Amino acid sequence: MKLEDKLRSDVSSKKLLPLPAALQGVTKDRITEVLHALDRESKDRVDAIFALLDDINPNLFFEAAQKGLKFCHGASTAHIACHVGVLQRKSGKLDREGRDYWLKPLWEIGALEKLYFDPEATDFLPGHPVAKSPNSAYRIAPAFLEILKASDTERPALLTAWASEDATRARLQVQATLAAATRTRVGTPHMELITAAAQVYVPNFLPGFEVLYIDATDGQRVTPEQEQALQKAGITIQLGDSMPDILLWNQKIDKLWVVEAVTSDGEVDRHIVESLTLLAERSGKKPIGFTTAYMTWRAAATRQGKTVRRRCSKSGRYPLPWRKSPPGPAREIRPWLCSRTRT
Repeated sequence: MKLEDKLRSDVSSKKLLPLPAALQGVTKDRITEVLHALDRESKDRVDAIFALLDDINPNLFFEAAQKGLKFCHGASTAHIACHVGVLQRKSGKLDREGRDYWLKPLWEIGALEKLYFDPEATDFLPGHPVAKSPNSAYRIAPAFLEILKASDTERPALLTAWASEDATRARLQVQATLAAATRTRVGTPHMELITAAAQVYVPNFLPGFEVLYIDATDGQRVTPEQEQALQKAGITIQLGDSMPDILLWNQKIDKLWVVEAVTSDGEVDRHIVESLTLLAERSGKKPIGFTTAYMTWRAAATRQGKTVRRRCSKSGRYPLPWRKSPPGPAREIRPWLCSRTRT
């Protein structure tokens, strides 16, 4: 059953409580006022924060709910999208691909904290150690929650101090330090595959291409070094652009190439193709190329079945040196060959 359908069923069976006008004493008008002061106001962001205030309904991670945790303790993008769409608006869930519009502007200023739900520990850990993991989650940062709960007389001073550039940098630095500790604890097979794709697949099957950008941690999406490389290539990343695992550029032929490394999900699909094709066109580049890389052939077959066996025969393939399992395929995909694009 889809998550949004489960929520509708739980509402009907009264497993989920109807939402009051205020959660933790905070109304949507209060949220709107605070976000307006921060120049971050939008209906989706207001509703996303209201969702993360929900301390009356159970957490949507099963193990967390069993432990007695509430929705406000941590929710994934999909959880928030369903909370807003189903519980608040009595409609369909928000488009999760729009999260860069209704979540990113909030974690960029430290209003939200990134979390990772560890099902074994049944606890939320700081950061997003595994990119694109279904266990990635968010919650309202304690200091921002204090502002939302503050009285009308106390709020302006708290908001002014919280919104200063120095305070923002300090918050983000603390979050980054905690996230680094989580990455060490959890481990990142996704990062291993990205590294293999960049160091093994690209030199052997995409000669002449250089790495402009790698997105491996769901943290700061573009580092200063990557920003310089993107500027050199004449590329500007905008808010609505998809962010691939690896973005490559061949300076000689002025062409871009994308690699998506898949350990759980995230293959090249229609949304990625359309978004990054627009990026290439906007940047004046030739038609962009796509590759989906898997750790092993077995993983590829599990994810794609017959389409992999049929279409990988012309693909680049190279053994991943530290693996004892069969070589992992790296599947070159043109938009019209992408298994999720063509029906």
